[in-house]
Amino acid sequence: MGLALVLVIRLVVPLAVLRWRLAGALLAIAADAIDIVIFQMTDFPSLGYHQTDKLLDMYYLALFLAVAMRWESTVRVFAVALFAYRATGVMLYEVTDVRVLLFVFPNVFEFFYLFNAARLAFARAYVMTVRRGVLWIAVLLVPKLVQEYALHYAEWLDQW
Repeated sequence: MGLALVLVIRLVVPLAVLRWRLAGALLAIAADAIDIVIFQMTDFPSLGYHQTDKLLDMYYLALFLAVAMRWESTVRVFAVALFAYRATGVMLYEVTDVRVLLFVFPNVFEFFYLFNAARLAFARAYVMTVRRGVLWIAVLLVPKLVQEYALHYAEWLDQW
């Protein structure tokens, strides 16, 4: 029951990003976070949780990318590169089951997507140049590496 509910939530909720690029993205991320709560109230799936979670993550990230493909060229190039980098890491993880690869290939795309969606919503006049894009990616990389380290290398939350 829990797995079916999680699959419905994780597959349907992210579609909102196609209509509301920022609010839909936040809903998709919330849906990603809530699955663990649902599994704790029911039971964890017998198939690999981490592998399934990463595949569902790539699903909502692909929807984010579909939205990003409509952005101006500089931002679109950054988005495609960051998505491809994370997708490479997830594919390598799926093949090897080595979780540290998710730290080596951090999901900066998600943070960059949120940053740009917020920029478009609240600061449209701020022009994203290549130099600014590189700077913002470097800034966004720091908290993302901390998160990826905690989740996939140190595995601090695995006991919960």
